[in-house]
Amino acid sequence: MASKILIIGACGQIGSELTYKLREIHGDDNVIASDISYNNLDVVNSGIFEIVDAQDYASILICVEKHKIDTIYLMAAMLSATGEKYPMKAWDLNMNSLFHVLNLAKAKYISKIFWPSSIAVFGPTTPKENTPQHTVMEPSTVYGITKQVGERWCEYYFEKYDVDVRSIRYPGIISWKTLPGGGTTDYAVEIYHKALKDGAYESFLSENTELPMMFMDDAIDATIKIMDAPADNISIRSSYNLAAMSFTPKEIAESIKSELKDFSITYKPDFRQQIADSWPKSIDDSYARKDWNWNHNFDLKLMTKEMLTQLSKK
Repeated sequence: MASKILIIGACGQIGSELTYKLREIHGDDNVIASDISYNNLDVVNSGIFEIVDAQDYASILICVEKHKIDTIYLMAAMLSATGEKYPMKAWDLNMNSLFHVLNLAKAKYISKIFWPSSIAVFGPTTPKENTPQHTVMEPSTVYGITKQVGERWCEYYFEKYDVDVRSIRYPGIISWKTLPGGGTTDYAVEIYHKALKDGAYESFLSENTELPMMFMDDAIDATIKIMDAPADNISIRSSYNLAAMSFTPKEIAESIKSELKDFSITYKPDFRQQIADSWPKSIDDSYARKDWNWNHNFDLKLMTKEMLTQLSKK
């Protein structure tokens, strides 16, 4: 029998692209998209769509039973920059939704979970260069705290209840299809839009702020790869480090200038600078590469070409 998949938070930046890709692989009828509202009509109209409140166990369970779901991708979350403005809302959404899905698996309603973590689990005391898989984790943002706690619960549910939950620590994700959703790495998406529209960009991070980043196609590829891997290959049951490239606002601006020579950038760091300063500059993802053959395809140059090409068609 074909796997039946539910994506919670399907209207978000990653959720929307994951929905399209999983439908391509498994067929439209086997992938149920869901979110709290109809705010992304492209996703809503692309196949089966349900309104599901990620904070309401009954709401998720009704959908799971109705569609005989066996796999859930939990993509609903409040991200780093937004989470700092609404700390308790971020805590409630990010934690309750995870517990509901873990408990559904514990009760054997579903058999497999994907839950995303983030480089936000790391903090100011974490080694910044080539951050190892196992290291000091003292996050200083609400979002990071929810991800750190979430990782511990994933590991706990695997050890205690044999719940097959899999996770990766996403770096900053860059995509031309959807606008970013309130994260600290959003500048790296906004900059391409502004480059084509205005020929200039004011960055909210300083010029030498280096952060780990990834093109959306690679992030989706990694998400599907880890879920397709045999359970025995998954040696990390908290969350895997994942990396593709690291760059600064200055470097991405130079990369854009090589395509659009008149582009200019200015810098006006805001509250997000402090968040970025607490995160790693580069990530060691050797476990992901070894355990489930992770490999990225896009570097900065290739990504810039693709972003500008696709956005100029819009």
